[in-house]
Amino acid sequence: MTATLPAELIRRKRDGGELTRTELHGIGAAIADGGFSDAQTGAFAMAVFLKGFSDPERVAFTEGLRDSGSVLTWEHLDVPVVDKHSTGGVGDKVSLLLAPMLAACGTAVPMISGRGLGHTGGTLDKLDAIPGYASQPGLDLLRAAIDAAGCAVVGQTDDLAPADRRLYGIRDASGSVETRDLIVPSILSKKLAAGLHALVLDVKHGSGAFMASVDDARELAQTLVAVATGAGLPTVALLTDMDRVLGTTAGNALEVAESIAALTDPAAADPRLIDVTVALAERVLSVAGVTGADPRAALTSGAAADRFARMVVALGGPADLLERPDDHLAAAPVVRPVHPDTAGVVARHATRDLGLAVIGLGGGRRTDKDAIDHRVGLSAVAGPGTPVGPGADDRPLCVVHARTEAEADAAAAAVRAAIVVAGEDPPAAPAPVPVITEEVA
Repeated sequence: MTATLPAELIRRKRDGGELTRTELHGIGAAIADGGFSDAQTGAFAMAVFLKGFSDPERVAFTEGLRDSGSVLTWEHLDVPVVDKHSTGGVGDKVSLLLAPMLAACGTAVPMISGRGLGHTGGTLDKLDAIPGYASQPGLDLLRAAIDAAGCAVVGQTDDLAPADRRLYGIRDASGSVETRDLIVPSILSKKLAAGLHALVLDVKHGSGAFMASVDDARELAQTLVAVATGAGLPTVALLTDMDRVLGTTAGNALEVAESIAALTDPAAADPRLIDVTVALAERVLSVAGVTGADPRAALTSGAAADRFARMVVALGGPADLLERPDDHLAAAPVVRPVHPDTAGVVARHATRDLGLAVIGLGGGRRTDKDAIDHRVGLSAVAGPGTPVGPGADDRPLCVVHARTEAEADAAAAAVRAAIVVAGEDPPAAPAPVPVITEEVA
């Protein structure tokens, strides 16, 4: 910890002053080891929220959070170590495809993922739907999984960036969450601590994203790339569309099942899901200097599926998950198609509201104390341009998977409100929105 008293550092930032690299590294250590009390940590977070960081401060504080715990090294590996971070969306199951795809392309992927936040699903919550899967292993098991499969999609361990874990909870309690000066260090400190050689960022925009506008998403992506590269991690970002559910499912076990289907039969998968996954893989492989690898071929050949199966086994899951997913992924007791009131064509999704419908079913958390029911959610979600109708033989808006009839009724009403259907003779549909908007490097 710097010799300067915590209150003096907080006061200087509160008054708009700039902190040195040494001081910001010391603050990271003090948040982790208790040198900053909860009150001082909250006061510091609010000072940053109100006054912001300069570009050098943002990099230095990110490094301070990284260095508050273990920083992994991978000297025994002779391949690049890469990862991806997504800002979150509805139906975003990219990590479950991307990690094994990258492993099959000759990289190692210690993918540090998170739980659901707000209306978005969390990768760890999806993986917890797999019986026996250790989604938050210790470092020894993480390393063993990397050695066995080339990839491990897991949560933050106690050893990685402990200052960020403490600061995150205090930010939430003190109303200082919504600033990129604290969001960016939180995201990147864990990635830097994982000992990566290259990182790709999936920064989403649209009705199902935290950043609704492309401009806001671009600003966040530019800040993330600048801080990551400033801290020595080569990074590229893609802006991607989240104005509709990605894939056809939203809900934990349902998304695992869809991911397994995409790994084992990619030709039948949602093309947008495949396109964004392949694009992210291509960008991070390029940044890592990997040449000659073909991510799409890794998927279609079954090599990515093999890596996924090996990862599941290495982390305690069933060996036959890919062959018999229905035997291992729990099913909800109430499964019901949801039809529109009149026939027509899906015009658009209020995607955030579909994510909230999954939370209403029990598939997400209203508070951090809530338990998740991994069985529930939405499947067969009809995307824009899909004809749908009210009859039993018509294509439904989606299929609801619920615990009770009452919860299914509530979800059905929410879905009908969130999926807008144009009439039987709708105007000409606009050109399809590409899933990849632009690259930020």
